[in-house]
Amino acid sequence: MISKAIARYIRISPRKTRQVISLIKGKNPRKGLAILANTKKRSAGCVAKVLKSAIANLGERADIKQEDLYISRIIVDGGPSLKRFRPRAMGRATPVLKRTSHITVELDRKTPKLKPAPPKPKAKAKLDKKKKSKKD
Repeated sequence: MISKAIARYIRISPRKTRQVISLIKGKNPRKGLAILANTKKRSAGCVAKVLKSAIANLGERADIKQEDLYISRIIVDGGPSLKRFRPRAMGRATPVLKRTSHITVELDRKTPKLKPAPPKPKAKAKLDKKKKSKKD
């Protein structure tokens, strides 16, 4: 983790916010901001604000280029719910939960993918000799 930003007590339900963060998970932060700018959901603005904060938390570090970054972890946790009541028929009242969210964004540097080492050849000659001797 190179940079982190947290927004707490956002007045949007976590379920609706998780729909938006699934669009930008694992992408470049600049590309993520472009996607959020074109998303017609209210939570997109809140997620964009937290993402911009994570980018700003990098500061002026010269060793990090914005092209090398990606959104390594972005999660939405549920916060406390506001409990309200709505009047219903015959004098009843039903509860209404006004949910809140905690949004966490972590940025990290991309590591170059290394090619796996070629597999070592197995010693088949020894096995073949043992099999032949058992058959005779």
